[in-house]
Amino acid sequence: MTRIAVIGGGIAGLTAAHALEKHRTKGAELDYVLFEAGPRFGGVVQTEQLGDFVVEAGSDSFLTEKPWAADLCRELGLGEQLITSNDSERRTYILLKDRLVPLPDGMMFMVPTDLAATFFSRLFSWHTKLRILQEWFYRPTPDVPESTVAEFVTRHFGREMVARVADPLLAGVYGGSAEELSVTAVLPRFAEIEAKQGSLARAMVASRKLQSSSPRPVFTSLKNGMQSMSDALVASLPEPSRRLNAYIEAVKPESGKWLVVSRGRTEEFDGVILSVPAYVSGSFLRADCPQLGSELGEIRYSSSVTVALGYDERVLSSLPAGFGFLVPRTEGKHILACTFVHQKFANRALGKRALIRCFLGGTRDEEILSMSDQQIERIVYRELSDILDITAKPLLVRIYRWRKTMAQYALGHRSRVERIRQLTSHIRGLALAGNAYGGIGIPDCVRSGSEAVAKVLGDLAILSAGA
Repeated sequence: MTRIAVIGGGIAGLTAAHALEKHRTKGAELDYVLFEAGPRFGGVVQTEQLGDFVVEAGSDSFLTEKPWAADLCRELGLGEQLITSNDSERRTYILLKDRLVPLPDGMMFMVPTDLAATFFSRLFSWHTKLRILQEWFYRPTPDVPESTVAEFVTRHFGREMVARVADPLLAGVYGGSAEELSVTAVLPRFAEIEAKQGSLARAMVASRKLQSSSPRPVFTSLKNGMQSMSDALVASLPEPSRRLNAYIEAVKPESGKWLVVSRGRTEEFDGVILSVPAYVSGSFLRADCPQLGSELGEIRYSSSVTVALGYDERVLSSLPAGFGFLVPRTEGKHILACTFVHQKFANRALGKRALIRCFLGGTRDEEILSMSDQQIERIVYRELSDILDITAKPLLVRIYRWRKTMAQYALGHRSRVERIRQLTSHIRGLALAGNAYGGIGIPDCVRSGSEAVAKVLGDLAILSAGA
């Protein structure tokens, strides 16, 4: 009987265990154990049903255009639970000199595709509007060295586009900075356009013309919350294969096997899937696989705080239309981004209620994780009062801390991941999964979990009946 250990019970690890269970039920002679150091499975996917509110502690959705998460939900019998964002209400604001200014229509990340809307927008100075016009004549540049997002956007649209759009967007998504994140790792499509076509705006306008007249909504979630997905994955696994509060002390290769030490107990496995943060995987592997361990340890992570606030109809009626706002660092706020959840998805706030989620922390404000809940509440109340004129006491407040959970795709990240893949390919029975390698979203984690299983089973020459 072949035994495989899956270490880390977030979405990537749960997906890997689910894939192993499918192979087992099809006749593969294998056994597996899913180890999770904490008291629950799901990682950053956690939903609370609190009276009239459905509150997401971490991830609230995934990109519709990436199919792996939605496909897995359908496989798990959650197809009827899938819901999409209310894109008829989709509008994002940028805080500019203490006022909310809407992103102009047609913005695709930081690329303007509706010149009329851009030129009438108060978001950009006339100097930047002139740069946007000039960008249409940007020539292909195939030999540009790897750039940060800030350097890349500055080449095309100038520093103001970095400060007011690109940097706050990346802070909201990655908890990172445009000055540090690699454009080839974070925005590979745009880097390819620059090399082959030159102008981003011209290419994206052409792309929009080819799209369907009824584009798909940008975000997908689940009616009863994202935890429905992780709960269904857990339910698909037999109870003996699941271990909570199973802190891993060591993972080491020995005589063609893998030894996993947890709570003083050593077990032998034929393969190991590490679906924990890269720095944790690196700490396990550094002694026996020093080069791989070192590469993994070089991947940085950011931390974040999510604050969910529920309000009554007075606040509901006072909020602007749209999905929320982003805050440039030049505004001097702790809040990085704010989502009007009740407008983004249906049934997140029942009746005449408003649900707001604020995001704080990231690489520019790691210190906030050491603050007390009371300190964080005071900061959020003060800044929401300044920005949205909210002075009412919320009906509920929930604060969630996520320490070192978001991988940062800095300069050299793609090359580092390729070296990691090459090194791992030569280690029999070892695979890596998670948000550090091929994308940070839920669909990317689902795909990484499945690919990790394929790698380990390929190493061990395991094929299930009919696979």
